[in-house]
Amino acid sequence: MSKIELRGIKKDYQGTEIVKGIDITIEEGEFAVIVGPSGCGKSTLLRMIAGLEDISSGELVMGGKVMNMVPPDQREIAMVFQSYALYPHMTVADNIGFALSLKKVPKEEIAKRVKDVAKMLELEHLLERKPAALSGGQRQRVAIGRAIVKRPKVILFDEPLSNLDAKLRVQMRAELTKLHREFGSTIVYVTHDQVEAMTMAQKIVVLHNGHVAQMGAPLDLYHQPDNTFVAQFIGVPKMNLVKGRLQNGLFTLPCGEQVQLDTGYGSAAELQLGVRPEHLQIVRGGSGWEVDLVERLGVETFIHLHCQTQEQLVVRQEGDCQYEVGEKVALTFAQDRCFLFETDGKRRLPAVAVAAAC
Repeated sequence: MSKIELRGIKKDYQGTEIVKGIDITIEEGEFAVIVGPSGCGKSTLLRMIAGLEDISSGELVMGGKVMNMVPPDQREIAMVFQSYALYPHMTVADNIGFALSLKKVPKEEIAKRVKDVAKMLELEHLLERKPAALSGGQRQRVAIGRAIVKRPKVILFDEPLSNLDAKLRVQMRAELTKLHREFGSTIVYVTHDQVEAMTMAQKIVVLHNGHVAQMGAPLDLYHQPDNTFVAQFIGVPKMNLVKGRLQNGLFTLPCGEQVQLDTGYGSAAELQLGVRPEHLQIVRGGSGWEVDLVERLGVETFIHLHCQTQEQLVVRQEGDCQYEVGEKVALTFAQDRCFLFETDGKRRLPAVAVAAAC
């Protein structure tokens, strides 16, 4: 196992900066997920940790040692890619043990380690098959087995589940979490899927335009987002944002509706009010909001609304709720679950919270 520290890491291609000075610490044995939209620099960052990309500036430290100039094969790292990249002419056993063969590990030791890994990944009955005879989930487990058979200190995953269907992704998320508990390596996992991040990570690093937008435990990011990007990227459905003005703790939406907040927020001509869909309640028989769409998922229902000034909100309710498109309703806001954001996207804190932070 190994602690990973990224200190002021930057990467530029022909004068264009892709990764813009990133500082991250991933503790020994931690499962860290780097998440963000396409083009934010997450895969580039992972490849720099692996040694597949040069670091333009900054330091990569692993186990207390600067690794910038250390070749990939000497970093005690294994990597699982989005494509399985299995050798089609080799059996499952040969694919898993191939890296050990290259290192001239004795055949008896290879056979033992392949058998142990196959048992852990429930591949024992497939060892003599070739990749063409496997399902997508089985191929992905073989690719993972090929990585962990080397007993690396660090395992890197680059969007490994994106080629699987929804059912297999759920299954593989559970298997990877279990594997981490049993194997104990430090894991750095890259994905654009915030559901994967929320369900597997001990630490989430949200990247946006080459910067760290926020870093922390999954529920900390969900309940205490630092900015509008994180607020809307983490959570399904995303957080509702509505522009309005604030005066003496009273936030006024463009449609005239008002929400009472902490007076410590001060006053501002233009802010954004953020509230998650589950922190809104519909009042039937009211007015002010009109139902646009009802998404019934069985266990929960998403109700899409708009008001006369065309602001849109989504409400999440448990169970199968019956609403009709065009129905007029009112809304109540859970005031202690509302957030305020500046026009630049940064979260505004009440004066009491700011003083406590200082």
